[in-house]
Amino acid sequence: MTPSREEWIKALVERHGEERQSEFLNATVAICGLGGLGSNIANALTRAGIGKLILIDFDKVDITNLNRQQYKMSQIGRPKTECCLENLRDISPYTEIEIHTVKLNEENIPELLGEADIICEAFDRADQKAMLVNTVLGTFPDKYMLSGTGMAGFGSANTIQSRKVFGKFYLCGDEKSDVNDGIGLVASRVMVCAAHEAHMVLRILSGEMDV
Repeated sequence: MTPSREEWIKALVERHGEERQSEFLNATVAICGLGGLGSNIANALTRAGIGKLILIDFDKVDITNLNRQQYKMSQIGRPKTECCLENLRDISPYTEIEIHTVKLNEENIPELLGEADIICEAFDRADQKAMLVNTVLGTFPDKYMLSGTGMAGFGSANTIQSRKVFGKFYLCGDEKSDVNDGIGLVASRVMVCAAHEAHMVLRILSGEMDV
């Protein structure tokens, strides 16, 4: 039997405290890219009781995604936005989720991300990461921006960290390992980086901006 919304919130309050959970429930977080980083960030934030998620990706689920992304074989060929929404609904039918199956660019970023309190960058390509970060920092200087960089390979997960770069911009990852160097992406290390990004969101909303 599916618990009621009141029962769900009560369970979250027991874990996080009433004041902190209120901040989570009133927050809107955008996740740009729903691959290994983004799908895991979305999973963690849904479980934490974030009030609204804005999910953006233009891609479809592929068999090569299944080693590290939160999708199923039965979802291959379908848009990641729709599949992510479907999976998150199984976790919490009470989270407000807005999806956009589009490719982000300098023109549509102001409209699609304007409502978000915190923006999570979760792209694969360095040029896309730079475009998003530069556009967000230039367009929304008052918003918090989190970006992931360096999570490939089988190196120690302990080298993945979060740090404040400047202002409201944070980086999560080891800032070194790159899949373009021929080092593969594996679920465990990607999930550690995603957890850093999701946890930093929760710390910011809790008023704990240090890392």
